[in-house]
Amino acid sequence: MKIKLMKNYLLLFLFLIVQHNSAQKVIFFPSALNIKPFTANTLEANLGFQFKLNSNELLLNIGNSIDVLHFNCGNGNISVGADLFTWTLLRKEDNFHFPVDAVDYQFGINFGYINNWKSFSYGFRGRISHISAHFVDGHYEGVLKIWRDGLNPRVYSREFVELLPFIKYRGLRFYAGFTYLFNVDPSSIKKDNYQLGFDYYFKNRFTKYFTPYIGYDLRIVHLDEYSGNNSFVLGIKFGKVEGRGLSLQYNYYSGKSLHGEYFNYTEKFSSLGLKLDL
Repeated sequence: MKIKLMKNYLLLFLFLIVQHNSAQKVIFFPSALNIKPFTANTLEANLGFQFKLNSNELLLNIGNSIDVLHFNCGNGNISVGADLFTWTLLRKEDNFHFPVDAVDYQFGINFGYINNWKSFSYGFRGRISHISAHFVDGHYEGVLKIWRDGLNPRVYSREFVELLPFIKYRGLRFYAGFTYLFNVDPSSIKKDNYQLGFDYYFKNRFTKYFTPYIGYDLRIVHLDEYSGNNSFVLGIKFGKVEGRGLSLQYNYYSGKSLHGEYFNYTEKFSSLGLKLDL
């Protein structure tokens, strides 16, 4: 029912856009995103993995975000798109085995606006999304017939609206915004989250196919009380900044777990990873 409702909203939004802007240039399925993902934000669609340095765990991310259409609106550009991705917790074992402990799914629609003025640009990205989380067979001790660490599967899901305004000067972008959970399970989780951060892609005067970058994201989550999730990224992208490429990066994270089944557990780790931009 929720998926059908989101689909109906998207179709209505697309219809109104096309009708209102029939005289403007409309591009369906453009080759690039209107709003580049926020580099250190942990809830972004990407394709890659991270090896944790202080444990035998690794993170595998599979998914993508696409823009369905772009159209001009005065001096700016508006986009409507879709997200579908997972982030998965695996353990490293002997003989190249990687049991899957937990997996989280996110899908939804996104919309954005950007206006460029001289060396500045500003705008926002909004999302309406669903997240659900699950333990997988790698969390189950088959011999003992119990769930690992005495943690049984529990229902975790959330539907939310997110809005992230930003301002950018050359390669430096600042953003701040909020998330409102209009439906969440367990119901004890509070409905307001807040976020701010930045990313910076260093201009390389020698070549445009080799770009160092840095990013930081602070997410204030509200469970029984407020707490902060810190995400720091330092990396190098091979390929055009706004296009396809391969990134090697170092990540540091501290705060509540990235995985819904562990939503009230605190974790801290560093990782080395690889990410593909398709």
